[in-house]
Amino acid sequence: MKIYTSRAVLSKFLLTQQSSKKSVGLVPTMGALHKGHLSLIKAAKLKNELVVCSIFVNPTQFSDPVDLAKYPRQVESDIEKLKVAGCDILFLPEVSEMYSKDEKWHIDLNGLDQILEGLVRPGHYQGVTQIVKKLFDTVKPDTAFFGQKDYQQYMVISEMVRQYSLPLQLIMCPIIREEDGLAMSSRNIYLSEDQHREALALNKGLQLAASLFSSSSILEIKKKVLQFLKNEPGITLEYFEICDSKTLKTVEEKKPGNLVALIAARIGSIRLIDNILLG
Repeated sequence: MKIYTSRAVLSKFLLTQQSSKKSVGLVPTMGALHKGHLSLIKAAKLKNELVVCSIFVNPTQFSDPVDLAKYPRQVESDIEKLKVAGCDILFLPEVSEMYSKDEKWHIDLNGLDQILEGLVRPGHYQGVTQIVKKLFDTVKPDTAFFGQKDYQQYMVISEMVRQYSLPLQLIMCPIIREEDGLAMSSRNIYLSEDQHREALALNKGLQLAASLFSSSSILEIKKKVLQFLKNEPGITLEYFEICDSKTLKTVEEKKPGNLVALIAARIGSIRLIDNILLG
């Protein structure tokens, strides 16, 4: 596996590969890799001759400097995991490589950054689109792979790709869960045993919504799931919403096409998200 820290050097190398018609898949990450990330590497390998994984803890998507400082960094173990997974290239830049001083960025995301996660984390998706656009410009991938767990992020990046007419395909890969059902997240390592057990309520709430979907109205589903979560210990709910899977607008009644149920909660100080497709 080749490791690059320079945008210019990586771009130059990939240009030689792409000129010989080798397809390139990109898996952007912030490190602390788990099986969910590695499933994206596997999916990228199936579709491309070269797989690039980036590891960059992006400061512009954190509104809380404490959260940024606490984000897990495990580069040495990440490198070993990527080698075992068969990743071809790791892009591992410093902040100074990705950002110039006082750099500004804003993109109109048609309101996708103002709802759900955007309400709780103002400016988050501006930071996400800023760094992902830089990664796309550097790597120029044919395909880019993202996990369903960050469903809203996938929608936001899709909107950015549409607006800039970027010549690449986005692929959303299924959520990878631990054996007990907890969605894999880099933040899970901070959960105590008791908190891990309490965090299972997120997936249980989503599974309850799925089980009720054929027999109950949207309002009934939300009422029952919210009551379930209210009775679960250790959970501080931030939101539970059922939305149109293509627009993320909340819905009050069933309609043709898929819906998505999304949840965010804190277990102690650890913030987790999850979702499930309905219909």
